[in-house]
Amino acid sequence: MTNPTPLHSRHRTVLPDWLALYYKHPIELTHGEGRHVWDADGNRYLDFFGGILTTMTAHALPEVTKAVSEQAGRIIHSSTLYLNRPMIELAERVAALSGIPDARVFFTTSGTEANDTALLLATTYRRSNQILAMRNSYHGRSFSTVSITGNRGWSPTSLSPLQTYYVQGAVRTRGPLAHLDDAAFTAAAVEDLEDVLGQARGGVAALIAEPIQGVGGFTSPPDGLYGAFREVLSRHGILWISDEVQTGWGRTGDNFWGWQAHAQNGPPDILTFAKGIGNGMSIGGVVARAEVMNCLDSNSISTFGGSPVTMAAGVANLAYLLEHDLQGNARRVGGMLLERLRAIAATVPAVRELRGRGLMAGLELTKPGTDEADPDAAAAVLEAAREGGLLLGKGGGYNTSVLRIAPPLSLTVAEAEEGAEILEQALRSI
Repeated sequence: MTNPTPLHSRHRTVLPDWLALYYKHPIELTHGEGRHVWDADGNRYLDFFGGILTTMTAHALPEVTKAVSEQAGRIIHSSTLYLNRPMIELAERVAALSGIPDARVFFTTSGTEANDTALLLATTYRRSNQILAMRNSYHGRSFSTVSITGNRGWSPTSLSPLQTYYVQGAVRTRGPLAHLDDAAFTAAAVEDLEDVLGQARGGVAALIAEPIQGVGGFTSPPDGLYGAFREVLSRHGILWISDEVQTGWGRTGDNFWGWQAHAQNGPPDILTFAKGIGNGMSIGGVVARAEVMNCLDSNSISTFGGSPVTMAAGVANLAYLLEHDLQGNARRVGGMLLERLRAIAATVPAVRELRGRGLMAGLELTKPGTDEADPDAAAAVLEAAREGGLLLGKGGGYNTSVLRIAPPLSLTVAEAEEGAEILEQALRSI
């Protein structure tokens, strides 16, 4: 029998209070197809958030569902203690695409676990628990990743197994460097990095950075900043970890990985990924050059990382993305969508800034005529967009005043126009 108690009440009774839900009246999504999803009441929505940038190609993509079904019909689980053909096949493809020489790949079940593994590798390799992280950053919800998150809204404890130093430069249009041009901004951020290193005791293990900050509101530095950082890091033997959980797989349109906008001094030492590669299946992972990946001197396995079913999904999803040039689609359709949103933003006083690239855009809302964040306005637009048939995300530092726009990479021109029109109406409603 169906439980007659409303699902929201059951959620609040049995799940943690801190488990956030969108909307005053939360919705249950029951199924999806392409770029659309439906709720339990039969309402249809254009999905511009993709389960937090996770439904990367499309809902119910036949190639992925077929691969999952066929693999599940053979064997669902074995662990990494046995040879696993789908895991090896996906690892080969990811290693080749990563840009990291002599790459090794380790699969996890989430981006949090991927970043946690990267920290383990870096601190072990460097024999140091000191980490550089960017202000306004977010890297996951485990104990170690919370401790390097430079965003108080997502950092519930100050206790930490690591000593973290926070560096300027990830937010281009706010903070003490915002008034500088790009070259001066980068030079000042590099100077800040040098100053921070002067305060650290001994050898720092690594810098971890998102090329475009996700939870932070899709903020980013000028292109080349992390490449300039890399020059300093290399002098000190410090590793560079590029957190590509939200920027990987061509979402930015211009590049396959976010780090490639900062590539003048070579690729990162460690790259982490998750979200979109599984198109909804639980996949995360770490890529590192062999000497870093192999630095662990104790036994390690993964019970669920590299599951045959999730790996089969990843292989099929990555093949679809490459064969259909979804990176190119993100560049073309994303560019059109950004232009459309830019025109809208210019006429809405509450919009402080539109930022992003490809199919990864953020609209920051402030109280008109000021730089004061307006999370209430962001929440109101989120509600109004849902009523109009569009699902968006939120983010933006500790004040969640940024609308996050990240549809599946197969978005069509007509769907981009439809979403922009609904969003324009929602913005004007406030």
